[in-house]
Amino acid sequence: MQVGSLEAPSAVDDAEARIDVPQPRGRRRGVTIIHVAKQAGVSPMTVSRVINGDPGVREETRVLVNATIRELNYTPNLSARSLVTSRELRIGVIYANPSAAFMSGFLAGVFEEASARAAQLILLKGKQGGVPTHEEIEQLIASGIGGVILTPPLGESDAVRQILRDAGLPLAVVAGRVADAISVGIDDRRAAHDMTRHLIALGHRRLGFIVGNPDQTASAERLAGFSEAAREAGVETCVAQGDFSYASGLVAGERLLDAAAPPSAIFASNDDMAAAVVSVAHRRHLDVPRDLTVAGMDDSIAATTLWPPLTTIRQPVQELAGEALRLLIDEMRAAQGKGPRCVARVLDHMLVERESTAPPMR
Repeated sequence: MQVGSLEAPSAVDDAEARIDVPQPRGRRRGVTIIHVAKQAGVSPMTVSRVINGDPGVREETRVLVNATIRELNYTPNLSARSLVTSRELRIGVIYANPSAAFMSGFLAGVFEEASARAAQLILLKGKQGGVPTHEEIEQLIASGIGGVILTPPLGESDAVRQILRDAGLPLAVVAGRVADAISVGIDDRRAAHDMTRHLIALGHRRLGFIVGNPDQTASAERLAGFSEAAREAGVETCVAQGDFSYASGLVAGERLLDAAAPPSAIFASNDDMAAAVVSVAHRRHLDVPRDLTVAGMDDSIAATTLWPPLTTIRQPVQELAGEALRLLIDEMRAAQGKGPRCVARVLDHMLVERESTAPPMR
């Protein structure tokens, strides 16, 4: 397995897009495969396929691209062509996730599967953890990748997926639900329902819930599971908005505990926010779980590195990442000419009980 990293356009691992060969007289400097693609009205991947003699390209497209290459005096270097030739095992990983714990598990899973499959991973992270720019994604495409795996919340970004669809690349989305790509996740609604029922079984009748990033399907599904279980049992609820980050968990935790009738148990949509609630409780001199029960989701490293350790739902992030990459590679190796495969794979979750939950004392 080889790993590259794309932090910004200037740092891109982009042998195909950058021109490293000597410039002939009259050649337009700085011409890239992206320029050729835009001039010809095709995707960068199509230009790469023409350059490498892919027999699956239509003849009229091949003529058009070759004419554009001559017009722009574009000359790809030989090392770039060898990379594109092996693009079926050259995979882009695009991420912008605020949860370090989630990303740790995800990267462990994707690296392990890539190593077993002898795949090369090219990592792209937007500047300061934001969504990568259109130019950054195009440069990743131009590096000769044959498929892309997306982490939340990018997997559910229509804009990001549209760029990749226009390039004709197969996609796999981890912990998200989309209709136009491979999706791998857990049943978030059922998982949240299970945890809520567990808290109710302990005797809690006032439950707080912290919602995750509103741009992610998982957030709405987890809120729905919580709400359904609470409604079935007829218990009181209060809800605060978060975004899956520790900082948002601090704000949401304060808001819930400032309520006129604060909850005796708070269930956060992920472990980072649950860990933040524990910190808020300690700052208020509340004992967890005697004075306040706290539960999370994911079973990340955060769940076992604070005191008390968190009761949580185990989302097998490492397995999700490995399964997504395996399905993506299988799709990339499938026969050419078939439409994209839209597989939805659901893995099992598990409720893990630890010391952060107990029956209410009041």
